[in-house]
Amino acid sequence: MSDALAYLLKARPDALGHYFKFLKECGKHLDPKTRNLISVITKVHAQTDRGFRQYLGRALREGCTPVEVLDALLMAFPALGLAKIVWAVDIILAMNIPEFRPEAWVAEKEWHDVMAAADISAGEVARVECDGRGLFLYRDARGLRVYDSRCPHQTTDIPHLALDGTTLTCPKHHWVFDVRSGACIKKGNSPLRKWESKVVKGRLLARW
Repeated sequence: MSDALAYLLKARPDALGHYFKFLKECGKHLDPKTRNLISVITKVHAQTDRGFRQYLGRALREGCTPVEVLDALLMAFPALGLAKIVWAVDIILAMNIPEFRPEAWVAEKEWHDVMAAADISAGEVARVECDGRGLFLYRDARGLRVYDSRCPHQTTDIPHLALDGTTLTCPKHHWVFDVRSGACIKKGNSPLRKWESKVVKGRLLARW
């Protein structure tokens, strides 16, 4: 939601509240994946850059694959036309989302060798790069956890400088996360994406 809409909702809940209730009711019988794919299409139709980035991120979090997103855009060709589809793909390419790289479409999720598990101590947070992907790592008594460095809001790649203790703040729209759990604790409503991980022969492996 834009700052302007948030303001209007607070200033005139009697007027805007009905609109947002209508939107919520419209999609209640759709699964989250389908609902967000439809929202992606509407944002492309309106050519709303910020909204497109936001709902694209939501669709991916709900399990949409890049190929499904592209199929949805192409299926909407009669309404969108080629120019708007190209506009959307240009934004996707500019976002540099690893899952949209062509080589990722055909590959099975694989284990990546991140680092020596002993190189991170209990209570420590680290940011590393592995095979073209940024990762935040956290270790406690329960073990190691691996999170995607991209903000779930608009896939901004969050740098190490954004880390303060175990609190991570996205520099773009100031969503705040607790790296110990990945939870979004301020501004936003979606957690960091957590990757499956394990330690094998002293090496931390993560799968994406």
